[in-house]
Amino acid sequence: MTQTLDRRRFLTTSAVALALAPAGSALAAPAPDPKWKKLTDAQWKARLPADSYRVLRHEGTERPGTSPLLKEHRKGTFVCAGCNWPLFKSTAKFESGTGWPSFFTSIGGALIKRPDYSLGMLRTEYNCAQCLGHQGHVFNDGPRPTGLRYCNNGVALKFVPG
Repeated sequence: MTQTLDRRRFLTTSAVALALAPAGSALAAPAPDPKWKKLTDAQWKARLPADSYRVLRHEGTERPGTSPLLKEHRKGTFVCAGCNWPLFKSTAKFESGTGWPSFFTSIGGALIKRPDYSLGMLRTEYNCAQCLGHQGHVFNDGPRPTGLRYCNNGVALKFVPG
């Protein structure tokens, strides 16, 4: 029941965040397709690999240093592994030394952020704006120009070259 109430609160907060998100920039994501928010948990489980399902749908975390995307340095776009929504440009990726793919900025409108107190401290969780899949947490210890570090689970991403 708590998870259902938290998801409802998240969806309500997300709708407000999307309505207030800046639009029109060259790095802005297209409008979300609502069909992704209607999939059941069983449908997600059937369509995703087990590790991606655990992270995207149940806010898990992959072991650090295990993602092949750590070594991905080609030009392209990192998209949500659940719905292919564009989240990060490769030009925003940097080596943080944390063991997870890290980015200093996201594509405008691609993510929804919310407070996360799950470890007994305040962190900022971010999710895919289209399917609401958990991606990771954002911290204020990143490089210039933003000073942000989007610490992303590699199993929550796919890389699209180009």
